[in-house]
Amino acid sequence: MIRVRPAAAALLAALLLGGCVSHSGRVAGEAQPAPQTRDFRLQENVAYVGDDWPERLHGDLYRPAGAGPFPGVLLVHGGGWARGEPDDMVDIAERLARRGFVVFNVGYRFAPDTVFPGQIHDLQMALRWLRDNADRLSLDPARIGGMGYSAGAHLVALLGMIEAGDELDQPHGGPDTRLQAVVAGGTPTDLRKFEGGTLVPQFLGTSREDGPDIYARASPVTHIHEQAPPVFLYHGGLDMLVPPDHAEDMKAELDAAGVPAELYLVRGLGHVALFLADRGAVDAGIDFLDRVLR
Repeated sequence: MIRVRPAAAALLAALLLGGCVSHSGRVAGEAQPAPQTRDFRLQENVAYVGDDWPERLHGDLYRPAGAGPFPGVLLVHGGGWARGEPDDMVDIAERLARRGFVVFNVGYRFAPDTVFPGQIHDLQMALRWLRDNADRLSLDPARIGGMGYSAGAHLVALLGMIEAGDELDQPHGGPDTRLQAVVAGGTPTDLRKFEGGTLVPQFLGTSREDGPDIYARASPVTHIHEQAPPVFLYHGGLDMLVPPDHAEDMKAELDAAGVPAELYLVRGLGHVALFLADRGAVDAGIDFLDRVLR
């Protein structure tokens, strides 16, 4: 009889569970051909705002070979709203570009020097830049999705939920800053759930006790409306940094509003592990973008 030490048993269980995936609410769409393997061109450090903005901001632009017009993706890195860089998302950017998406993998201003909603304003300007340059990029301006992980997922999810009349739609929003689809991994969807720590308070510039209205305003789950774009959420079942109920609650609220939504839950993986080894979640998200945007 083989005896397994408790620590080894726990590790084995985690590895086995890591292959278990729950995928609910698949959004209907036309069947797509086999994944494309297009060549692409990379243009680094493309400025999307200039000296008239508080900080000059850049992104890396991936353009598939061919005539287009192609659907686009605004890709946003994580890092607790305080660090990170577009290089963190290179693998995902390349996978998207090979599938025939124009990808703008962008940077944005960081907390604590810039507090919410400054980062949303940055991304609204990035979307304006994409649409202003759509013709030369072979980009279809009517088919642009957002994709991000962790803090980046929070930003694209919130950006996707903004509608006309929302206070976050001013002063830099409007029709040119709308997303037609959202893919969000490890997403903090309800910042009101974070009782302590430093990342959320420094991002919002206040504590939960002193600024409950700001915590609500910054939470994607509070902005859901019937006309919101389709959403694909993926999350680690063992995420202790951003517990999976963030994704589950968001999915439930989207369902209640009649918004097409999917939840891809990878059991046995935590927040960082899911980013490093996504267990098919990213490809499932790209498949979702194919169905929604093509």
